[in-house]
Amino acid sequence: MEKRIVSFLPSATELIYELGAQEDLYGVTHECKFPTEASLKPKVINSVIDSEKLTSSQINTITCQLLNDKKDIFELNEKNLIDANPDIIITQETCSVCAAYTNQVNKAIKILEKKPSVYSMDPHNLEEIFESVREIGIVLGREVKAQEILESLKKRIQKIKNRVKDKSSKVLALEWLDPFFTAGHWIPEMIKIAGGRNLISRAGEHSRRMSFEEVKESNPDIIILMPCGFDVKRTVLEYKSILAKNQAWLNIDAVKNNKVFAVDANSFFSKPSIRTIEGIEILAKIIHPNEFQKTIVSENSFSKIE
Repeated sequence: MEKRIVSFLPSATELIYELGAQEDLYGVTHECKFPTEASLKPKVINSVIDSEKLTSSQINTITCQLLNDKKDIFELNEKNLIDANPDIIITQETCSVCAAYTNQVNKAIKILEKKPSVYSMDPHNLEEIFESVREIGIVLGREVKAQEILESLKKRIQKIKNRVKDKSSKVLALEWLDPFFTAGHWIPEMIKIAGGRNLISRAGEHSRRMSFEEVKESNPDIIILMPCGFDVKRTVLEYKSILAKNQAWLNIDAVKNNKVFAVDANSFFSKPSIRTIEGIEILAKIIHPNEFQKTIVSENSFSKIE
C-alpha cells in the first residue's frame, strides 16, 4: 500500500531515494538537492535566511537573533504541504538551526485535515544514524533494502579501520569560522575511524562556540574546515575573507605546515546522512594520504588550502 511521504530533512530525502521509495515522496525542503531529482519535488520547507548573500558572521548574528526572539528559522509552504497530503512526515530533533524542527511539525499537523504519522530522527553519532536507517526502512516497508544499505556502509567503515595503523595525527575540525564553532555530534567519531586524534569536541555532543585561544592551545597537526551547510568553494571563500590574513592564525603550526583543508560539509559532514561514510573516506585521504591514495571519493569533496 502506497504511503505518501513528506521529508522535512535532507538526509531523510537522500535515504528515501536510496531505499527506492522516491515515487512515494510528495514534498521536500529547499535544501533537498541530492540526488539531483530531489530538487524537482515540491518544496514544503524554506529558510527565512538567504545564506548565499550573507557572510558567516551575518548568518550567525541573524540566526542567534531569531532564536533569541523565539522566531522560526524555517517556514512552511502550506499550499504545497496540503497538496502533498502526507501519510508520513519525516523530521528531526537533532538541531533547530540545521533543519526544520518541532514548530514546523506542529504547524503541519494543525493545518492538515488528515493527520499524518510523524517519524523524528535524532541521531548524535554514527550508530544512531544507522538506527535511523533501520527504523525508516521499517516505517516505509523497505526493511530488506535498509539492511543491505547498512551492511554495505559497515563494510566500508571496516575497510578503513583495517588500513589505519598510525593514529597519532591531532585533528581539529571547525564547524564555523566566524565565530569559531567545534564540530560535534558524529564528527569526532568520523575522525577517529579515519585514523586521527580528534581535538576539543567529543562524540555525541552538540557543537559549541569556542575561542581562538582554544584553537591555538589545541596545537593541531591538521585543521579541517567544515562550516555547516557549506561546500568546498564557499568554505575557501570564507577562509580567504576571514582567516587568510590573520597573523595569529598564520602562526598556528598546522597553518604554517600547509595542513589546512576545506571539505564539502553540506554533502558529507553537516547532516546525519548515510553519506557521512564517504565523509570518513574523505577524512582518511586527508589524514593518511599515502595509505588512501587510491580511495575514490566524489569530485570537489575536499581541497588543501595553500
